[in-house]
Amino acid sequence: MAERIAASALNQIFLEAHTHRYWLDRPVEDATLEAAYALARMAPTSANCSPMRIVFVKSAAAKARLKPALSQGNVRQTMAAPATAIIAHDMQFYDLLPKLYPPADARSWFVGNDEAIRVTAFRNGSLQGAYFIVAARAVGLDCGPMSGFDNARLDAEFFPDGRWRSNFLCNLGYGDPAKISPRTPRLEFAEACRVL
Repeated sequence: MAERIAASALNQIFLEAHTHRYWLDRPVEDATLEAAYALARMAPTSANCSPMRIVFVKSAAAKARLKPALSQGNVRQTMAAPATAIIAHDMQFYDLLPKLYPPADARSWFVGNDEAIRVTAFRNGSLQGAYFIVAARAVGLDCGPMSGFDNARLDAEFFPDGRWRSNFLCNLGYGDPAKISPRTPRLEFAEACRVL
């Protein structure tokens, strides 16, 4: 039986973690990104379909390609972040199901069913994106997830074949603790939940 994790871990992942917009001048090592992905990939998706794909934008040249797709309010924080993860999903994820879900012919559930492909890729890719944020925090990174960009423009630049589609961006690095904004309110259990 699983046990509740330590309070220090809960603080790092949830209770004391903030969305960061200001970054220390400290690089994010590729090994740290790999460690975050290694954790995130272990969390559940339907039929283990695992449609999330990530492009880590770190170099000046890659940042220059990303910049035109950003909303004006997100340019400064994204250009300053040591890394930006483009969280995307693979519209042909089902081709890997023979490897990922051997108990059944799960690939046949999707071939020719565009609506099932779209819904499954987006839903499970979004789940995996959220898992990735938790995993990134678990390995010591601060995160700045965001919308605020032109998906079509970004996809044309980074995914011109149309197989991968962007979902959201997540700036990654080591946030400046002196520039954290106060936490905004969250809904209480009774406001957001029902027990039937």
